[in-house]
Amino acid sequence: MTIPGMELSETDGHIFLTITPTAAPSPTDEASVIQWLQAQGYGTCQLDQDAIAQAVQSHRTADAQMVFEIGQRLDALISVEVASDAMSATLHITPAQGGTAARPEQVLQALAQARVRKGIDLSAIALALAQPHTVVIARGQPPEHGQDAQFEALVTLTAQRTPQVNGEGRIDYREVDNITMVSAGAPLLRRIPPTPGIPGYTVRGDLVPAQPGTDIPFASECEGVQISAADPNFLESAIAGQPVAIPYGMQVDPVLVLPGVDISTGNIRFTGSIQIDGDIGQQMTVQADGDIIVRGTIDGGLVQAGGQIQVTGGVIGHAQVQAQGDIQAKFAEASVLKSGAALDIRTYAMDCTLQALQTITIGQAAPRNGRLIGGSATALLMLTTPILGSDAASLTHLCVGTHPEFEERCSALQQTLQKHETTLSSLRKILANLTEEGDPKGLLPKVQTSLAQAQEAHASLVAQREALEAQRALARQAYVQVGVGVHGAVDLWLCRRRLSLHQDFANGRFEINGEGIPVFIDRRGYADVLA
Repeated sequence: MTIPGMELSETDGHIFLTITPTAAPSPTDEASVIQWLQAQGYGTCQLDQDAIAQAVQSHRTADAQMVFEIGQRLDALISVEVASDAMSATLHITPAQGGTAARPEQVLQALAQARVRKGIDLSAIALALAQPHTVVIARGQPPEHGQDAQFEALVTLTAQRTPQVNGEGRIDYREVDNITMVSAGAPLLRRIPPTPGIPGYTVRGDLVPAQPGTDIPFASECEGVQISAADPNFLESAIAGQPVAIPYGMQVDPVLVLPGVDISTGNIRFTGSIQIDGDIGQQMTVQADGDIIVRGTIDGGLVQAGGQIQVTGGVIGHAQVQAQGDIQAKFAEASVLKSGAALDIRTYAMDCTLQALQTITIGQAAPRNGRLIGGSATALLMLTTPILGSDAASLTHLCVGTHPEFEERCSALQQTLQKHETTLSSLRKILANLTEEGDPKGLLPKVQTSLAQAQEAHASLVAQREALEAQRALARQAYVQVGVGVHGAVDLWLCRRRLSLHQDFANGRFEINGEGIPVFIDRRGYADVLA
């Protein structure tokens, strides 16, 4: 294909179009010229469309020879960019336009010029050469930082003593097995030393050091334990007792085991936990800082625990049972049971005084005939029982959604907070005076230390207040769940609203609805407003 009056030439990759006047120039347009250029092998070159348009126009009107530069051959352009942290290198390839395509040796040369010599991805380079684009072709290796010292328990621990309240105000309560006990010399805790980590490298081959793990020793306040003579990374029991986890360690609380408590043993007061394989007799006192396990029955007397109390049998005879943690018993009659957490009576409670700072559960082991009859029951968050009240019994008193001990805690904490805020204000004023007017007696360091300690104590109190406020919010959603029905007279205080129930109810739930109105919701989900 030729076009009369037009001639192509090339010099050093530059493409020229020479226009020679002809007697009768053939009609030519830009599309024809570009088609002609493609046929001559210049289709992949960089073409100057404006210059081609001028040449076409001159071809029609020129009366003298004219030369136009209409394009050029361009080789592929290659560049390597190294990231600021030298952890990666990116290859940029601008495709050739009629010139020489990028070659592997050119890429390697560009990498060498950028001082990239580690982590090179040859497959990524091959892909970029086949389909020119921007691609990461080298990656450094980040360091693997060392792990801190780890601690692995070698014994199964007794369930956490203070159950946590979930978002629905319910206790994640599990059946608690016997308290775990160990003998002297039993392995308790293994300390896994920290690791140094593995260093990394940049794409330029520079070493990236790893941060070694922190070496954490066993806690110094571990009681009842000792470091193993055979391996200093093992902690073992020095005495027989109950293992209890503490941060970075474990301690063993001694456990006193008795066949029973009566006149022959006298009253029992013990630092640690107590396991009683029989009964606690009338008018006897059993007190422990830890947990108390009673395999038999509590028949009167006083039983107090800093942890939890588990009673395999019942609680009778005007006994008084108090625990900072959970209380669990098979049944209870004419007794007082006060729990700082959850109270669980497996079958029935009759004519008792029951108090729990969280929940009261009656009848889990007797879902059809378990019942709460007479007496009083106070729970901050929830009370559940198969049967509530009895036609043949006296008035049953319930109070859910508030608790006197909880209110006392809130009030006492608020008073303590106010005192701390007064102290903080005074310390800040003293500090300001010393800073502005001078400190001739050198009191400033002492005041600064006192202020820091007061601020730390204040922050702890604020956190406690927030926790109590969160629990109060849950208490506003408190309810009474009845699995079978309500019988007889029941005096119910529900979130400070008093309800006198003198009619029978089937299974359902008493609660305060979103409008602040007390309602009974039956098993079908229908709500009846309670007067």
